[in-house]
Amino acid sequence: MPKMKTHKGAAKRFKRTATGKLKRAKAYKSHILGKKSAKRKRFLRKSGIVTAGDLKRIDQLIPR
Repeated sequence: MPKMKTHKGAAKRFKRTATGKLKRAKAYKSHILGKKSAKRKRFLRKSGIVTAGDLKRIDQLIPR
């Protein structure tokens, strides 16, 4: 059986941590920022972790 190919769209959006979890960027940070508070924008800068429910699907797109 041939090697699995990495889904390039997913590879650009998710990075794997040393423990095997997937890091992701927060949503709502690309435009319409004038009405959002500085505190909200500051917290949107931080990365999030993919939840357990989505991890199984995204794991298939990014083989180890």
